[in-house]
Amino acid sequence: MVIVGAHVSIAGSIDKAVERAQALGCDTFQIFTRNPRGWRYKELSEEVAEEFKRKVKSSGMISPVDHMPYLPNLASPREETYRKSIDALAVELDRCSILGISHLVTHLGSHLGAGKEVGFERITEAVRNAFSRVENDVMLLLETTADTKNSMGGSFQDLRQIMDVVDREDRLGVCLDTCHVFAAGYELRTKMGLRETMDLFDQIIGLDRLRLVHLNDSRGGLGSRLDRHQHIGLGEIGEAGFGLILADPEIRRRPLILETPVGETRDVRGNIRVVRELAGEGLR
Repeated sequence: MVIVGAHVSIAGSIDKAVERAQALGCDTFQIFTRNPRGWRYKELSEEVAEEFKRKVKSSGMISPVDHMPYLPNLASPREETYRKSIDALAVELDRCSILGISHLVTHLGSHLGAGKEVGFERITEAVRNAFSRVENDVMLLLETTADTKNSMGGSFQDLRQIMDVVDREDRLGVCLDTCHVFAAGYELRTKMGLRETMDLFDQIIGLDRLRLVHLNDSRGGLGSRLDRHQHIGLGEIGEAGFGLILADPEIRRRPLILETPVGETRDVRGNIRVVRELAGEGLR
């Protein structure tokens, strides 16, 4: 069986995310532990953290995933933003541990025109710095990107370079986003294309480092470099493409998190239903 979930809101209290995920029929879920559009945050109280962990345990769901806020840019050449970004990463690693969350997903950011080598230096130093400040068992997952202008992480080689320099196999893994890799030019819609993409991932990064899949269709075509998510089967990857993706044994055994559009055409529950159908499963 596939393990499928979605990104859910923490509005009201972080433990309410568990109930929202259950109501959607999720096997797991992803959250922001704080406001993703600001630098400020509230400390997690012991009471709130314990209630969150209690609800996750009683739900029977697989351990949830945390996602870094939007503002941090680990590749930024701007000192103030860079310093705040490192602080945010360290704080989020700590918050994951407090909440009993084992994986934290991060975007790699943009070098803002300073060049990829500068971007690599900034990212690797930021991750090393955060790891040195927060030594725990939380694994940081580098998310593949759509290779938009000045962005980092648009190729498997980008991720490999960062992982080699940081050299923390115990704390560094990968989150593969289907929309992003497709937009970056990796074919997913044919048996041969999907096999070549997964083989390339294995050769460059290693499938043992793949810990999570963000399952999203793409509004942009192959190699478009357009980071625009679409409902499962309704974008350029399409139902046939997702049928192949969900039949891949390496993808099927990873947790799948949906980040599909909100309030358009189909709701989250509908996208979960389509995923289960394309994976050859009925509704649970």
